[in-house]
Amino acid sequence: MIEDILFEKIEQYETIIIERHERPDLDALGSQIGLKIALKDKFPNKKIYAVGDSSRRYNFLGSMDLIKDDEYINALVIIVDVAVGNMVSDNRYKLAKEIFVIDHHKNLCDITPNAIIDNTKIAAAELITNLLIDHNYFISKDAATAFYGGIITDSGRFQYGYSESLFETAAKLISFGANPKYIYDNIYVETLEERNMKIYFQNQIKIQNGVAYIKSNEDVFEKFNVEFQDISRGMVNLMAGVKEVEIWCNFTFDKNNDVVIAEFRSRNIPIVDVAKKYGGGGHSLACGATLKDFKEADLVINDFIELLKASNGE
Repeated sequence: MIEDILFEKIEQYETIIIERHERPDLDALGSQIGLKIALKDKFPNKKIYAVGDSSRRYNFLGSMDLIKDDEYINALVIIVDVAVGNMVSDNRYKLAKEIFVIDHHKNLCDITPNAIIDNTKIAAAELITNLLIDHNYFISKDAATAFYGGIITDSGRFQYGYSESLFETAAKLISFGANPKYIYDNIYVETLEERNMKIYFQNQIKIQNGVAYIKSNEDVFEKFNVEFQDISRGMVNLMAGVKEVEIWCNFTFDKNNDVVIAEFRSRNIPIVDVAKKYGGGGHSLACGATLKDFKEADLVINDFIELLKASNGE
């Protein structure tokens, strides 16, 4: 099995580099950092790195390693929480001797044939936790906390995923010493400035035929001194929990790349095929895409409106 081959490779290589997607969420970082800790505990003399762009919001889990290109030449790279090459944070993974992917999204892997993908898992952290347990790896309290953070956030605190196996995995992480309060205090307790920012974005919400959306241009980053994902991914669920809203979207202009980053969410209706239509992907009810401009965002909104009509038999 591909899982067994990966763990054989982990034993063989002296340098292991763990990567994930750019602009990481807590599942990407929790999976990456948790795996690094677990591998380092097992092999203290190996060189094991976690690389990629940093996240001020989630730096409480740990920092990224800064390494030279030469480290990749004879290295094993493990990419977590993403299977699409153009979304990987550090493209130096292409220099590695061997590459493996561990992911849970509904996208085909275009990076390597060595891919462990299970889209029945709510989080990459859930998948990696199970792989480590199955291969008799020790999971410390710090690794368990990192993995638990990934599960909590990608499941929306168990709103989007509540299978028996998921709760069994979460319970095992608690038994290993995971600290949920540490996670909650760092991601759900906010400053007064952050709360006021949410109020601002709530006032920007538009609703059209059951689809809610926010459009933000570069001016918002002059109003608020935050990272891009604090607005793009951070504000999308302000539109959740509204009875009249079935699907909601957040469109944020990325000045550095001259594109619009789109985040899509749905209460019940699968929406990932719309994301794929625009070159994106993700989960059935939570996904995203990179768009050319706000005109294309309007096309997405129309597609979601039509999807809602079809689901209602109109």
